[in-house]
Amino acid sequence: MRIGEAAAAAGTTPRALRFYEQRGLLDPQGRSPSGQRQYGPGDVARIRIIRDLLAHGFTVGDLCGVADRLHLLAADPPPSCGSGGGVVGHRLSVLDAEIERLTRLREALARRAGIPGPPGTTAGVPEPGRAPHPPPSGQGRAGRSGRPVSAGRGPGG
Repeated sequence: MRIGEAAAAAGTTPRALRFYEQRGLLDPQGRSPSGQRQYGPGDVARIRIIRDLLAHGFTVGDLCGVADRLHLLAADPPPSCGSGGGVVGHRLSVLDAEIERLTRLREALARRAGIPGPPGTTAGVPEPGRAPHPPPSGQGRAGRSGRPVSAGRGPGG
């Protein structure tokens, strides 16, 4: 099948298939006499595996490092990844670090805004030595002139 047919069968675009090929993740079966890429059912299965792994948080770089073993995931059932080392363990560590970073960022923002956080967090508790910021209510705010701004009134009121 040609690139457009293979892309449609795998739920992606011809551009994505060319990108996967450039990165070494995909090697079409060959080319037609006119030079068009030819794909078979195995290629479509591999494209689906690539898309599934990308959807689960892996990067193209992660997959490039294991491109020679991606075909193993087409087995039914797919093999176990073992003890969680290698590319899976690395990706889990990266995700855990990102979750931790985002949690700290959320807590700091909630503290600054005086918004309570989820149970078990310190969000909503002011940092030591800092007064909590009042929640935005639209009342009692001062404009550039220092005069109070009324809610619902535009410039020139």
